[in-house]
Amino acid sequence: MKGMMEDKVVVVTGAGGGIGREIALQLAAAGAKVVVNDIGVSLAGDALETSVPPAQSVVNEITAAGGTAVANQDSVATWDSAHSIIACAMDNFGRIDGVVNNAGNLRDRSFHKMSEEEWRAVISVHLDGSFFVSRAAAEQFRKQESGAFVHMTSTSGLIGNFGQANYGAAKLGIVALSKMIALDMQRYNVRSNCIAPSAWSRMTSSIPVDTPQQRDRVEKLKRMEAGKIAPMAIYLLSDEAARVNGQVFAVRANEILLMSQSRPVRSTHYGSGWTPELIAEVAIPAMEPHFFPLLRSPEVMCWDPI
Repeated sequence: MKGMMEDKVVVVTGAGGGIGREIALQLAAAGAKVVVNDIGVSLAGDALETSVPPAQSVVNEITAAGGTAVANQDSVATWDSAHSIIACAMDNFGRIDGVVNNAGNLRDRSFHKMSEEEWRAVISVHLDGSFFVSRAAAEQFRKQESGAFVHMTSTSGLIGNFGQANYGAAKLGIVALSKMIALDMQRYNVRSNCIAPSAWSRMTSSIPVDTPQQRDRVEKLKRMEAGKIAPMAIYLLSDEAARVNGQVFAVRANEILLMSQSRPVRSTHYGSGWTPELIAEVAIPAMEPHFFPLLRSPEVMCWDPI
């Protein structure tokens, strides 16, 4: 992998720990100049009590290993601060070649108990943040007619999970955002893809362990290293992925999965037009065998990580 990203400049948001940190470290090892973005707060938004901000700590690791990086602590969650993140790349390195939208937070709560603040806090960072940072980078990508986006989605959005209406909605929204970016910007040779990562990190460490099923899921996650996600992200950012655009991948340990996208499954028609009664009598019985069961992501991806 050494040299695959030689002299490319990449912004990684939420890179102070977990998956983002691993992507930043491995990008630098592959030759990239990295903007390590992290606002330095907990998943709940509280300030971390550290002598060195997380973003600077990762930069220190990169430079100690002979790489090139700069720290940035701007928030992804507003238009102006997101533009400041991209400006940091331009000011320090004179260009930008890739963006990894990895910044995230959690406010898990059952839907019927979720507050407005819990909804907006998650949508703001995940969905708004991915749009704002991508939109800021798009200006430069369009001018230079090149660039690549990698957005972190989740099986919580692609499939479903308990207590994550805010997170799942944001993560599925990111998939749609990525597809629209791919469609709108392919004329400029700009690519946009998603990764749904499964790995043990500070985000997954907050998963409840109140039931045997939850405990089993957490134990599986603990066996999946955050560093296993980085190679796929680096590949998608590289010129080697020139033919890959608008796709959704899942990565679990040593597995890479291409995820399906919504397509028609079954159609029915009635020559004289439908009535509610005919829908009940004809359409739904014809479609019902093809309905998707109400399953959660660990029930669909139920095999042990490889």
